[in-house]
Amino acid sequence: MYAFDIERPSTVADAAKALAGEDAQALGGGQTLIPTLKQRLAAPEVLVSLSGIAEMKGVCQEDGALVIGGGTTHATVAAEASACAALADLAGGIGDPAVRNRGTVGGSLANNDPSACYPAGALGSGATIVTNTREIAADDYFQGLFETALEEGEIITAVRFPIPEKAAYVKFEQPASRFALVGVFVAKGADGVRVAVTGASEEGVFRWSEAEAALNANFAPEALEGLSLSGDGMISDLHGTGDYRAHLVAVMTKRAVTAAG
Repeated sequence: MYAFDIERPSTVADAAKALAGEDAQALGGGQTLIPTLKQRLAAPEVLVSLSGIAEMKGVCQEDGALVIGGGTTHATVAAEASACAALADLAGGIGDPAVRNRGTVGGSLANNDPSACYPAGALGSGATIVTNTREIAADDYFQGLFETALEEGEIITAVRFPIPEKAAYVKFEQPASRFALVGVFVAKGADGVRVAVTGASEEGVFRWSEAEAALNANFAPEALEGLSLSGDGMISDLHGTGDYRAHLVAVMTKRAVTAAG
């Protein structure tokens, strides 16, 4: 590690002011940023901790949606998001107890790791990412590997997840990290079926449109028979080839539909 200053604002407005300073970096739960600092892959002069901002924490229902503060921990979501059991299950399967009690929804979505679980939950449910300056639809928010629509200094204050009629999240996890080798979030709502996949693509989380079309016609695992994805553009590493991940997407999507059904 190296020397840096840390600021601990108590309001979103104060945090935004602090982040407007030169070479400042937001710090949520620190589950990604702290290891990055330890490896000297980043060297901000100022860390702006968001952990003391009460208005960014909590879970509530509002106008048919589950609203989760950006500073809410995974453990809290797992315990309090019963209105959307799929989302609660997703949060409860992240990492280990230490990670779940420190990591936050906003931090995960801001980082947009290609194997993280929350991007699939947000994209699969058609969530809206609320920041200190605007609202961003999930379809517009995710823009590639570790890339999002967030601008410099923008803070995720909350996420609105529409409460679906049926939904489930399943993942084939890498046992050491519990990141998703492939994770699939399936949700059926008033606007139809959405299928979001994480852990598989070199471009990060994505929607599987062919599966959505099939499930809109018949929400059953049998509707997915014969559907497949190409291994081209899929992550290939020591844990599995692109073709292996492409096969897993089909398998896990069927399991998600079964779990939701």
